[in-house]
Formats: sequence, structure tokens, C-alpha cells
Amino acid sequence: MKRNRKAKILATLGPASSSSEVIENIFKEGCDVFRLNFSHGTVEIHRKNLESIRNLEKKYDHATCILADLQGPKLRVGEFEKKEEILKKGQKFILDTNSQPGNNQRVQFPHSEIYDHLTPNSILLINDGRVRLNVVEQKNDKLVTEVLNDGVISNNKGVNIPDVILPIDSLTNKDKADLQKALEMNVDWVALSFVQQAEDIYKLKKIIDGKALIMAKIEKPSAVKNIDEIIQAADGIMIARGDLGVEMPTERVPIVQKNIIKRCRYFGKPVVVATQMLESMISNLVPTRAEASDVANAIYDGTDAVMLSGESAIGDYPVESVSTMNSIIENVEKDKNNFNLEIENGQNIKKIDNTEAITNAAYSIANNAGAKAIITFSVSGKTTLRMARERAPVQIIGISPNIQTSRKLQIVWGVNSCFSTEDAENTTEMVKIACSVAKDNNLVQPDDNVIITAGVPFGNAGSTNLLRIAKIIADKDLT
Repeated sequence: MKRNRKAKILATLGPASSSSEVIENIFKEGCDVFRLNFSHGTVEIHRKNLESIRNLEKKYDHATCILADLQGPKLRVGEFEKKEEILKKGQKFILDTNSQPGNNQRVQFPHSEIYDHLTPNSILLINDGRVRLNVVEQKNDKLVTEVLNDGVISNNKGVNIPDVILPIDSLTNKDKADLQKALEMNVDWVALSFVQQAEDIYKLKKIIDGKALIMAKIEKPSAVKNIDEIIQAADGIMIARGDLGVEMPTERVPIVQKNIIKRCRYFGKPVVVATQMLESMISNLVPTRAEASDVANAIYDGTDAVMLSGESAIGDYPVESVSTMNSIIENVEKDKNNFNLEIENGQNIKKIDNTEAITNAAYSIANNAGAKAIITFSVSGKTTLRMARERAPVQIIGISPNIQTSRKLQIVWGVNSCFSTEDAENTTEMVKIACSVAKDNNLVQPDDNVIITAGVPFGNAGSTNLLRIAKIIADKDLT
């Protein structure tokens, strides 16, 4: 199914979008990647949604991509006798290990393993920062804090602790169970929440063992500080602006977003901008102008994808939210200034390999020879990823004999990911297959010039060393 844009759309499934009919409509309106949020819903619901998504793959002959998002180690307070309490600025408030219901003087905080790391002057943010606490005394079984602002605290509210790398595993027991179920369902990507350092990614990689790609969610200041190492360790990055905006000053989030997109581009890793992109569409048919500008700016910055959360999961207009985001992206990409996205390579003066040389040449030829598409043959997807990094002003058609590779590449900027079971034994067959796939998917027209990259010997991963220019013609010989 041809998309008339290069940036991709992720849509979160939830109660508003868990019927096969709505999932199909979301897909037709432009969803490239479906997000299964394991913070909510049952495994049975996620499995049912996954089956609906894979059925679309067969119906539309279009590889479908699924991302499983793990909940992560979310810190929470316990429950209160009255369900909620009003705290006053300047009063003392205690977080402790006592399981008794809380009051306006104390509440349970069942995470004693981090108490030693919360020294005096550590800041705790509760309920998305609506209540701010400053630690004044730290003991093994309790934290005495000073309330920094008037606010309401209630049952099971989340706690954010900025500027501290916490000694907690990025995978909880729930995450480990959810991960096993997700891998059994053959999801394509796994998103890891509350990443703090690259080591969190390496631990998850050992468990996944190549069965899925890993997306690191950046939602803590410690992750921002370690961003280069995390980008290199992960397969992709999600800028999760919700918790990130709680743990750092709001005015810093746009700057961090732009910098992370730039670093991901430099390292050639896909990046997703997420959270509150069209938030008002949860209950309104149209977004605010500020939200439209937010989506547009992410596209101008060169992000691979933008994501819908509550808009498609619990909102009143899940299909319309996807359609609206699709329309915003299409209009931005019509702006000729949108493709001024070349990477500054001054700091990257080094000897390049064959794949780098071929992709650089393909980009240059596409610019100078009026080619309509760059077609990449790639078993692993690495050549296609490398080509997408260039942000060429023509479409990229990624062809792979591996359906898993075709699915995973749907998240990548500019890539029309196609699965083909045909094997090429020589260059002539390679060109014929490339042109046939592009034509059958309505991605090119007769008389279009295309650039084809592949590797000899054919079918070997990581061996891209061949570039051809071909012309699409009307008859079935195709070359």
C-alpha cells in the first residue's frame, strides 16, 4: 500500500481501537506501525489485536509492523485512607515502607532499594510533577520530605526522580513476563521504558537474542546525558516527552528533542517523537494549531516517525487522528524546504566501507539524474537503513526476502518496505525483480528511472557492492 509521505505514523491500540474494523481503518488512513502498550490491557487483547494486524498483511500484501511497549519500573506511592489528601507548602511529609493506608502526614513508598540513593535535597515529583517534595532526611525505612508546593496527592500516583541514576532493573517481573509473551507473538520491535544507560539495552538484548529490534525510550535526564551511548546500543530511539517533560524543565524538552533527532540521524538509527502530539483530538475532531505545528516541526527536524498515544487508544476519534496526522505530514513534505536535511559530516572523516560508498553514490545520482526511486536489496535491512539516513528527496523501496526485515523497516523514514520471495541469481534477474516489485506496488511508472543497489554474491547479508540504473518500461520484461 503506497503512502504519499516519507515520515511514518505509529498508532497506539487501546479500548477505542481494538476491533478489527477500526484497526483496518487506521491502517488504511496511514498507520505504518501499531503500538501494543503493555502498561494497559491484557495479553489476550494484545494477541487478538496482533492477529488482526497480521491479517491486514495478507489482505493488502503489505508488511505490517508491530511494536510492544513494556511498562518499565514505574515508581508509585501506596494508597490513602481517604483516597486523596491535600498537602501544603512547607509541611513535612513522610514516604515509608509501612503498608498501612496513608494520610496527610505519610504514605507507603514500597521501593526501599532506592532509599540509600535519595540524599538530602533530592527532588521527588509526584503525579506528573503536580506535587514536589524535597528530601530532608533519609533513613533505611523512610524518607522525610518537605512539600515544595500546595497540591493533591492520591492513590498509586507515579513518582519521578530526576537527576539520579537509580539502582533498579529496567525490566520488572511484569516486563519479563510480558516480553516473553510479546516474543511468542513475533512482534517486530520492543520498546524499553525508563532507560537510564546503555547497559539497560545490552541486558535486554541478551534476553531477546535477535528475535526483535529494541527501541530505547528516552524519558529521564540520565538517558539524555548518556544519549550517544544509548543510541549506539539500541536499534531505535523514542523521545517519550511525557515523563521526560516531568523530570526536566518543560522549556528544555524541545531542545532535547531536536538534539536527539540530530544524533539519531548521525548514527543512522530511526527515531520516533511521541506523546501529546494531537492530544486535544482525544475529545475533539480537530487538533489545535499548536499541535499541528508540533507535528510539523518534528517532520522538519527529520524524525523518522511520529506517534499517537491516547488519541488512537482511548480517544473519541482514533481513525480521524491518524488521518489528520497523515495530512499534516503530507503537507509539510510538499514544502521544498523540508528536504534540506543533509547531515553535517565534517566530524565523520573516516574510511568508508562498500555499503557507505554505494549509498552515497545512489544519493548523489538520485539528486543529479532525476531518478524516481532508489531500490535497495537487503537481507538484514542495514543497507536500507543506511540509505534512509541520507534523507534522499526520492522514495526508497526496500526489498527483502525476509518478512521480518520487511516488517521492521516500516518504521524507517522514506522506506516503502516490500517482501519478495523471488531470488536473483544474476544482475539481470536482480533488475527484473526490483522493477517488478516497484511496479506491482504502484511505486513507479513507465519511463521512470530507478537506482538499484544490491550485493554480489546475491542473498548474502552485509555485502552491498553493486549499483545499477534502470528504466521502468510498460511491457513485462521491465528493463
